[in-house]
Amino acid sequence: MADAAALERDNTTDLMLDLGKRARAAARVLAIAPTEQKNRALKAMAAAIRNQASDILTANARDVDSMTDNGVSAAFIDRGTLSDERIEAMAKGLDDIAALNDPVGAVTDEWQRPNGLNIRRVRTPLGVIGVIYESRPNVTADAGALCLKAGNAVILRGGSDSFHSSTAIRNALADGLKDADLPEDAIQMIPTTDRAAVGLMLGGLNGNVDVIVPRGGRGLVERVQTEARVPVFAHLDGICHVYIHKDADLDMARDVLVNAKMRRTGICGAAETLLVDRECAETHLEPLLSALQQAGCTIRGDQDIQSAGENIEAATEEDWGTEYLDSIISAKLVDNLDDAIDHIGRYGSSHTESIITGNQAAADAFQAQVDSAIVMHNASTQFADGGEFGMGAEIGIATGRMHARGPVGVEQLTSFKYCVDGSGQTRP
Repeated sequence: MADAAALERDNTTDLMLDLGKRARAAARVLAIAPTEQKNRALKAMAAAIRNQASDILTANARDVDSMTDNGVSAAFIDRGTLSDERIEAMAKGLDDIAALNDPVGAVTDEWQRPNGLNIRRVRTPLGVIGVIYESRPNVTADAGALCLKAGNAVILRGGSDSFHSSTAIRNALADGLKDADLPEDAIQMIPTTDRAAVGLMLGGLNGNVDVIVPRGGRGLVERVQTEARVPVFAHLDGICHVYIHKDADLDMARDVLVNAKMRRTGICGAAETLLVDRECAETHLEPLLSALQQAGCTIRGDQDIQSAGENIEAATEEDWGTEYLDSIISAKLVDNLDDAIDHIGRYGSSHTESIITGNQAAADAFQAQVDSAIVMHNASTQFADGGEFGMGAEIGIATGRMHARGPVGVEQLTSFKYCVDGSGQTRP
C-alpha cells in the first residue's frame, strides 16, 4: 500500500512538473502573439463552446448527479450547474473579451530625461498563472480567455465537484487555440483530482508559475496564502453588506436589497448582512424584512430586528462574519453612518458594500471610509462582476491591496517594464 501511494505521488509530481514546463513554453509564444491571432483564438473558442454544448452539458450532468448524491447544498449545486443559457453566457463572454483592447504592449506613461533618455512604461504579460477554483465550471472559460488575451499561459485546477464539466470546457478552449495556430498548452487543466497537485502548483513548479489566483471559500484562500511560494491575488469570501441610510428611498431600498440578496444567493457578490439606520427603522424596517421573507429569505437578526417582524431567528456573533451563500441574511439596526462603517470594518471581508441613500454627502463619506474593493451607492452588490464592469469577464474579485484589487480582468493580468531609448548616453 505504501509503495502504491509513493508511486501515485511520484506520478503526480512528474505530471505537474511537465505541465509547468509546457506552460512556460506556451507563455513565450503568447507574449509576442499579435492581437489579431489572440482574438481569432477567442472567437474560435466561443464557437467551440457553442458547438460542443451538448458534450459540456452531458459532463455537467455527471457532476451534478455526484453533488446531489453527496448531499451538498442547493446553493452549491446551483453554482456548479450549467444550462443552455449559462453556456451561451460563457461563449458571449469570450466574444466580449475578444472585443477588448489588448493591454500587452500598451504604453502607460512616457517621458524624457534632461540627458536625452526616453523612458516608456509598457504593459507586459505576467507569464504563467495558476488558477485554483471551486465549484463554478464557467471560471474555466473566463480564466482561460482572460489569461490568453493578456498574453499569459494558465494552469487551471477546478474543484473536484465540477471536474468533468471543467474538463469538457477546457477541451473546447483547446480546439479554439488549435484553430488559431496557438499552442494548446496555453490553457491547461490539471487532469487529476489528487490533492497533492495543488501543493505542487503552490510551490511554483520549479519556477514555472509566476502568480496564483485562488477563487473559492476561506479555507481554500487561507491554504493558498499560507503555502504559496509565488505571489497570490487573494479572493476572500464575500461578506457583502447593504446599508439602508436614514435618507434612503424605501422603494429603491427594497428593490436593491432583495436583488442583492436573492438574485443568485450562491455568488460572492450576494449580500450577506443588512444594516438599517435606526432613524428610518419605523418606516423602513418592517417593509424591508417582509420583502426578504416573501422572496424566501431566512432572517437572523439582533433584538431590534426580531421585535420588528415575525419568524426571525436570533443572530449570533458568528452570523456577522458568515458568508451564507444561501437564502439567509443577518440583519442589524445601526445608530448612524459611522456605526455602519464600524460594523463593516469589523466583520466585512473587503469585498463589496452598498449604501442606499438620497444623501450625496453620506454616500461620499461611505465610499471614502469603507475600505473594500468595491463600494457602491444605490446599486445592488450583485453588480460586483467583471462582466458588469465592462471587462468582458473576471477571474475573481481580488480583496487584497497589492497590484490587483476588485474584478481581476485583462489589464490586471499584466505587469509592466521600462523601455529606455538613448543615443549613446553614458552615466558620469
